[in-house]
Amino acid sequence: MSKSGVLAGFFRAVWRGVDGLRKLLHLVLLLLVFMLFVGVISGEAPLVLPERAALVVQPVGMLVEHLDGDPYDRAIAELTDNVQPQTLVQDVVDAIEQARADDRIAAVHLDLSALGSAGLDKLRRVADAVVSFRESGKPVIASADFYTQAGYYLAAHADEVYLNPNGLVFIPGYGSYRTYYRDAIDSLRIDWNVFRAGSHKTAYETYERMDMSPEDRGDRVRLLDQLWEAYRENVVAARGLPDGAVDRYAQNFVEQTEAAGGDPAAVALDRGFVDDLLGRAELREVLTGHVGPDADDASTYSSIGVQAYLSQMGMRFRDRAADENVAVVVAKGSILDGDQPPGTIGGDSTAALLKRALDDDTVKAVVLRVDSGGGSSFASDVIANEVQALREAGKPVVASMGSVAASGGYWISMYADQIFAAPTTITGSIGVVGMFPTFQRSLAAVGVATDGVGTTPFSGQLRPDRELSENTKRVFDVMVEDSYNDFINGVAKGRELEVGYVDRIAQGRVWSGEEAFANGLVDVLGDVDDAVAAAAELAGLEEGDYGEILIERLMSPTQQLILDLLTTFRNVGIDPAAFVGEPKPIEVLANRLQALLSEVTRFNDPKGIYSYCFCEIP
Repeated sequence: MSKSGVLAGFFRAVWRGVDGLRKLLHLVLLLLVFMLFVGVISGEAPLVLPERAALVVQPVGMLVEHLDGDPYDRAIAELTDNVQPQTLVQDVVDAIEQARADDRIAAVHLDLSALGSAGLDKLRRVADAVVSFRESGKPVIASADFYTQAGYYLAAHADEVYLNPNGLVFIPGYGSYRTYYRDAIDSLRIDWNVFRAGSHKTAYETYERMDMSPEDRGDRVRLLDQLWEAYRENVVAARGLPDGAVDRYAQNFVEQTEAAGGDPAAVALDRGFVDDLLGRAELREVLTGHVGPDADDASTYSSIGVQAYLSQMGMRFRDRAADENVAVVVAKGSILDGDQPPGTIGGDSTAALLKRALDDDTVKAVVLRVDSGGGSSFASDVIANEVQALREAGKPVVASMGSVAASGGYWISMYADQIFAAPTTITGSIGVVGMFPTFQRSLAAVGVATDGVGTTPFSGQLRPDRELSENTKRVFDVMVEDSYNDFINGVAKGRELEVGYVDRIAQGRVWSGEEAFANGLVDVLGDVDDAVAAAAELAGLEEGDYGEILIERLMSPTQQLILDLLTTFRNVGIDPAAFVGEPKPIEVLANRLQALLSEVTRFNDPKGIYSYCFCEIP
């Protein structure tokens, strides 16, 4: 056969292969279109709200301001039933407030068995919504197999409180504990170089001590006492308990349980913390008596969950847009440099959200909702600059502080037109720490050394395998002091205070929201709804004439397409989890180890300088 014949045969074979691939791709595309069509027509029918029902509020995990994780990863996790247990406090509040005026909602059932921890400011927001609902004359029934401290706070505001006969009400009070590494660092021969500005700045102590310093202990005792007092007073007032009942219950829990024959549920009933002890079937009977039986299942009560109710009522941030809006940007978690997923605050990514608010002509004002103990000083400053840019563009910014807005969390708030905080917000901690560990002694112990030459005294510095020189340490000291001066001068400028006064109340000290208000670090005591109203007023927007939008990270078109396809697969009976591999045991172990070490490894400030407060209190 000639060469030309061979080549012709080769190209014919290639063409047949390409043509076959084309047909296969067309077939796959048609199959996907068909599955999409089937998925749409066979998807779950929209839930019809009964004429009379209970709104079931069933918070799972932590009450949070913003769900952790990238939106795409979170959506995939939801599809594969592998989502991290968290509940948006805004969803709960919106649903209860909407149900107040909805004649079809005859009662609220607070199912609190799965509620984990929550900041007192978040619990107060939900409790206020519960109290407002009760004022409509409709009952709120709380139940749980086991009441956590957070769960019981909400239950105390209900009309009726029920507990499983085999359950208990556990109120351990507030505590603040840290892990200290000094002996481990010494044993491993690590030089943990620390530089700080602020006599009460204690973030570094976990690496240089084996116990809590007197300054740190004093600050924490003061804050814990205020939180515990607020919890006790609110629960006693809401439940109508005798003065001191909560403290006596918590302090004498062992003795009371022993006296009740080891039955903690009987203790809760005897002390008036619950109205009755009911099993699941008995509880359903009580709820059925309030709202009637379910139309499809007479053995249970008529009900609708929070997410289904919100979807029916159009109560989502994206549904509240108007021609003129107040935008809410949530800054939750540790502040890190660069682009970070929700659950952490990225200098670049959070600044980008604020820039979107700046570029959106419909946004007339911004509320920066902060729930953070801080982190990278550099990233904090990047975000604070965007706040200033918004103000310079004529868009007022109101900072609304959640459970914690300290150190970097205060830094990103300090230039706002107004700062709102809850009375129990942990804030302040205006101070700076620089840290740079080196491991040359650790390496020497196993026979590893580093040597070389350089052209300046700083050549080869900032290597983890070399000791920091005295000149380098002096540079760190100067940079940390300069960062602290920038911090206190920024606070003085933003809050219109004298620099000397700010320095005296700064020094890394931690304050409650009430103390910060008295010191001038906070302008108003109020919640995020108050902050939205204030931002609208500053922008000259009339009540009822503006919308409220949440600016958050969005999925890319490709991610949305994949998610839509996986949703379609689920609708036609294909489990999306089949496309997601189970993590290997070594991956599970690595993830857990990473979580344990995250306190040490998560920070990435380019200069190694941090404004952070280890002051979160569950």
